[in-house]
Amino acid sequence: MSETPTRLSVFKTYKLYVGGKFPRSESGRVYEVVDSKGKRLANAPLSSRKDARDAVVAARKAFGGWAGATAYNRGQILYRIAEMLEGRRDQFVREVGEAEGLSKSKAGAVVDAAIDRWVWYAGWTDKIAQVVGGANPVAGPFFNLSTPEPTGVVTVLAPQDSSFLGLVSVVAPVIATGNTAIVIASEKAPLPALSLGEVLATSDLPGGVVNVLSGRTAEIAAPLAAHQDVNAIDLTGADAELARELEIAAADNLKRVLRAKAVDFTADPGTERLTAFLETKTVWHPTGSLGASGSAY
Repeated sequence: MSETPTRLSVFKTYKLYVGGKFPRSESGRVYEVVDSKGKRLANAPLSSRKDARDAVVAARKAFGGWAGATAYNRGQILYRIAEMLEGRRDQFVREVGEAEGLSKSKAGAVVDAAIDRWVWYAGWTDKIAQVVGGANPVAGPFFNLSTPEPTGVVTVLAPQDSSFLGLVSVVAPVIATGNTAIVIASEKAPLPALSLGEVLATSDLPGGVVNVLSGRTAEIAAPLAAHQDVNAIDLTGADAELARELEIAAADNLKRVLRAKAVDFTADPGTERLTAFLETKTVWHPTGSLGASGSAY
């Protein structure tokens, strides 16, 4: 009897996610990703400054349409992403387990918590305005109304040690409130973030709303912190020295900065990250009859 030929494994190729597409790094560079025991897992793209600039262009292009979408529509899209994460649960359990050195059951619990967290933020899209907006008491015959608006293009340094739950916890609130995001994946554990890009690409999320870069955190973050078309930066994934350097660079165009601090991503997240990248618009309107040019309130 002839022997059954040995089948070769098909290894996964990880790519960046920029503008709804999957480019390789502009430089063609990659770096080796290993698990907690030093075993090789895959090659990840090593993003360049050009990749970072391309991501900014994509995020800016997508901002108008995403910010202008109804909160209800954004919530539906985010919920759809959670559905798709659930459908690829086994893949994320494996990647999170390898990235964080967790058993299958513990990795499963982390992935389930991340999916639940995504659903939680999806539910906030049409409610956050009621929490941070409203009518303001003023002296005079006026209505004074405040409403939240998205800040714009936000660079997010994903947590280094929480490759999926932490990632979801910093990305979902940014886009739930109408911003667009450039995500710098965990340098040592980028694979769950790159796989998230594959989920986003096949969901209803418009291309460019989320862009995922992998590589050396400091190398990618520096040009983004100084970029004049980036409006805000979340420093969660930066160490103290890098965070200080990025804050200085971000001050050049008065970026909104969410400073790095120790976070327990398993705890109730509250609304801090939902409000971190919102601006308040206040409108004054006279009360009473406006004649032919308007209506009475």
